[in-house]
Amino acid sequence: MTHPSVRSRPAATRSALALGAVAIAGATLLPATSASAAPVTIDVIAITDYHGRLETSNAVGGAAVLAGAVDSFRADNPNTVFVSSGDNIGASTFTSFIQDDEPTLDVLTDMDLFASAIGNHELDRGREDLDGRVIPYLAADGNPFPYLAANLYDTTTDAPAYDEYAIADFGGISIGFIGAVTEDLPSLVSPAGIETLDVRPIVPEVARVADQLSDGVDSNGEADITIALIHEGASSESDPAAAGTPFGDIVAGLAGEVDAISGGHTHVEVATAAGVLGRNGLPLAIVQAGQYSEVIGHLSIVADDATGTLTSITAEVLPLRTATEVDGETVWVDNYPADAEVQAKVDAAVELAAELGAAPVGTITGDLNRARQSNGDENRGGESTLGNFVAEVQRWATDTEIAFMNPGGLREDLAFAAGEGETNGEGVVTYQEAAEVQPFANTLVTMDLTGAQIRQALEQQWQPADASRPFLKLGVSEGFEYTYDPSAPAGSRILDMFLDGAPISDTATHRVTVNSFLASGGDNFGVFAEGGARADSGRVDLETQVAYFDTFGTVTPPTDQRAVGVVLSSSTVEQGGTVTLDLSSLLFSAGEDNPETVEVLLGGELIGSSDIDPAIVDTTDEVGRATVDAVIPEDATAGTAALTIRTDAGTAVDVFVTIEESDELAATGIDAGPAALLALLALLALAAGGGLTLVRRRA
Repeated sequence: MTHPSVRSRPAATRSALALGAVAIAGATLLPATSASAAPVTIDVIAITDYHGRLETSNAVGGAAVLAGAVDSFRADNPNTVFVSSGDNIGASTFTSFIQDDEPTLDVLTDMDLFASAIGNHELDRGREDLDGRVIPYLAADGNPFPYLAANLYDTTTDAPAYDEYAIADFGGISIGFIGAVTEDLPSLVSPAGIETLDVRPIVPEVARVADQLSDGVDSNGEADITIALIHEGASSESDPAAAGTPFGDIVAGLAGEVDAISGGHTHVEVATAAGVLGRNGLPLAIVQAGQYSEVIGHLSIVADDATGTLTSITAEVLPLRTATEVDGETVWVDNYPADAEVQAKVDAAVELAAELGAAPVGTITGDLNRARQSNGDENRGGESTLGNFVAEVQRWATDTEIAFMNPGGLREDLAFAAGEGETNGEGVVTYQEAAEVQPFANTLVTMDLTGAQIRQALEQQWQPADASRPFLKLGVSEGFEYTYDPSAPAGSRILDMFLDGAPISDTATHRVTVNSFLASGGDNFGVFAEGGARADSGRVDLETQVAYFDTFGTVTPPTDQRAVGVVLSSSTVEQGGTVTLDLSSLLFSAGEDNPETVEVLLGGELIGSSDIDPAIVDTTDEVGRATVDAVIPEDATAGTAALTIRTDAGTAVDVFVTIEESDELAATGIDAGPAALLALLALLALAAGGGLTLVRRRA
């Protein structure tokens, strides 16, 4: 098998070991063709967001079929190069995760991956892990690929922190691959883990390198064709380069600078020619290979070998497997023959992972689920039994008052029923299942937060306007509850907070636990980075989940809603009057056994109830809506009063109104409350003696 040769510019701050990775790559790859005057056809095979999907499953080709696809292209055309737009590792399935993603790195090097952009998940464990473990592991393999990022700078040297580009030579034609990572990186990984990295805008940094590769100076790299490997991507297949979107701005900004963009990060499949021209005057090609090795991206390039001029470039996305119907059942068929050597490595990884993951850690009495959208997909904006459970585990493990859990840190549900191929019985949770819920190995951090800071953290669930998701629902530990007004303006949505039934004041200080991702301000929860008396427990989130099961044995899913949306028709109501409560977030969204009605009580007395609408609401935490007309008793005590919102699933949270004396009572000069009751008793006594006729009137 022949491969393109590689030339790359080492970053100024690369370690000697990382520099060795580049040198080894240059030494092991050989030119594919000799110079000729004929057109040269080059095939670029691209993946993105592979996330350690080693095994074949439904549309996922897995490592062996992916390798087979690359083999097939190389067999047809030795001028084939295989690249990635990042997230090769991290958020992986258990088989790869339990072995620190080393099996994934192994099979990618076996496939001769030429170069990869750095994705946000490459930095899940911080720069120290990427620089100190991942890159050296690749170097030790003997056939490493460089990780590229033109827009990551070292904060101490102000120099590029990683290789910015890699050049593949095909005889007389050279292609420069320029890497970049999403500008949202600081909100996607623990900021503490990348504190020595400066994330700069993608367009000017990629353009800078592209200009360098075409400046005629051989000493700083030259390329006939430039392709950007960018871990940022389209938000839709129908209009991938839409103006005003992050990826649309990248495409517009790189017009005339590069010939093609291989995108990633958003898990969308794209193959198109943009409405702008590339560096060589042809329409700029865009390819984005979806996710998980479900598809590969293919750029077919034709160039004039005599001049190095690009004459043709087209993009397509090719599925690795195809679904067919056999006897009424869906059967997935490989579109490429699996690579036997890679399959053997996958089989060995699966065998070891099964051995490590089969040990039971505890039992559950029902499903612990993430929230769901109406189409069945995960909803990171909804309250979930799994999020609340994990938050409680982390509060318990650190002996604090309150804990919060980010929804993106929950990657799988804990199902009561054993899945296909599982040998554990119903309700049994294995180490593998626990690990698949929390694969990021975050540590637990404790801190002091005032009530005002906790309120601010809850407000930050509503994300900035440019965030990828408008709302991220924090899981909360047992005993903590709050009400919110979804219709209120930003900064004033959180109404009241409670701990063990007692209101939380803005000035009180509470001990709080979050994982290290949130503790550094991840997911735009910046207030957690400001906590006082911070202490990293050193306990890994997965370890604490296993310890919780070990201590308690069996877990029953929490059924109570710990956040309830409330919109009041008025914050004041007269004795005998009616206040309307528009309620939301009364139900879970993943098929739980939810209550059908909600009640409103005053002083333990039922004053209103309503059926709950179970319709799924996407994106936000609004599932379970109801409108309750609550009638305030005529003899209710005037002043501030707590109306309790209650369901038979255990939800019980208060909202406060001011009860005013009714106009009729005020006209009599009789005070409301206990005084009014005494006066009424006196009047009744007179009436019994025949001295007074009572006429009772209701409002």
